[in-house]
Amino acid sequence: MRLFAPAKVNLALHVTGRRDDGYHLLDSLVVFADIGDWLDIAPTEALGLTVSGPRAAGVPADRRNLIWRAAELFAPGQGAAITLDKHLPHAGGIGGGSADAAAALRGLSTLWGLPLPSAEAVLALGADVPVCLFGRPARMSGIGETLVPLPSLPPLWIVLVNPGVEVPTGAVFKALVTADNPPLPEIPAEGWQDAAALAAWLAQTRNDLEPPARAQVPEIGRALDALDDCPGCLMARMSGSGGTCFGLFAEAGPAHLAADNLGAEEGWWVAQAPVRA
Repeated sequence: MRLFAPAKVNLALHVTGRRDDGYHLLDSLVVFADIGDWLDIAPTEALGLTVSGPRAAGVPADRRNLIWRAAELFAPGQGAAITLDKHLPHAGGIGGGSADAAAALRGLSTLWGLPLPSAEAVLALGADVPVCLFGRPARMSGIGETLVPLPSLPPLWIVLVNPGVEVPTGAVFKALVTADNPPLPEIPAEGWQDAAALAAWLAQTRNDLEPPARAQVPEIGRALDALDDCPGCLMARMSGSGGTCFGLFAEAGPAHLAADNLGAEEGWWVAQAPVRA
């Protein structure tokens, strides 16, 4: 079987506290872009993983990979031949590894005839895995285990830009000035009338990890400035802990044009896609 692992984008990410065990509490608006990795899964006696594709360099094909760990967490001792066709930047703040693990769980559930594990069970794989397994636009809170579906989203296009510089997640969280920040504002029950209304609501929100990430990796600021300068860009922000940034657009044409222009920047990974409803 062939499965799609879409990019996860944090349109807003508030850090609202820190537990005694060191885990940060989050309040985030999460959507998925219609661009991502692909997994092929076939039955076999032993578990095996092969990585190919344009972004395969540096991606492990052993127990260091979340796909492998997800399979072992799900059903130790079961076999499957998994091929990852990697298109998303590794460790880019758009849930590439988490989306891959979630897609693997969905495929292995079918292959092995087992029910999907709960959000709490897959938290051991990472805070983004539950929402990627959920697979729909959501408000994500707690340490990633609390998921509430969002109202219907308006038509929306997104341009993703990764400036090609590794962002150390641990260092970004450590550099937070404060971990006790206000949560998201109230989400309108009826949703947002159009992309401009969503962008206006998002203007009241933040990514609390963006300032410390920009301080450590100035290229993030360059990418955000470039997105802001694109005609039709409603807003630009960093996703997750970085360094992938996004621009939101109400129409496909300006998003295509922005991606074409930004793709000329040497060393940048650029992609555009509609946001999945």
